[in-house]
Amino acid sequence: MRRIDAIVICLVFALVGVGVYGGLRWWGLPTAKAEIWTPVILMAGLLGWLGSYGWRVVRGKMTYHQQLANYQKAVLQKKLAEMSPAEIAQLLQETSECKESL
Repeated sequence: MRRIDAIVICLVFALVGVGVYGGLRWWGLPTAKAEIWTPVILMAGLLGWLGSYGWRVVRGKMTYHQQLANYQKAVLQKKLAEMSPAEIAQLLQETSECKESL
């Protein structure tokens, strides 16, 4: 992440906070209650975002993992396309023998 990305994220977060506060005030909450509920709502949103990030990490659905899996699949497809029919038959024979031994 670049420095400008971090700055933009912080600015967006601050603007969302101002928007939440303004929305609560517009909705009719007194100033004191709006000042209490604004950080509560922002923290709930932040924790939800972090939770979704953690969930993607646990499931392995991160961009890097997907790119790596796509790359490995493409490499295997290219190797398979370059193989002769005899080599493919030999590979299938070896894998069936390996399956039987398990």
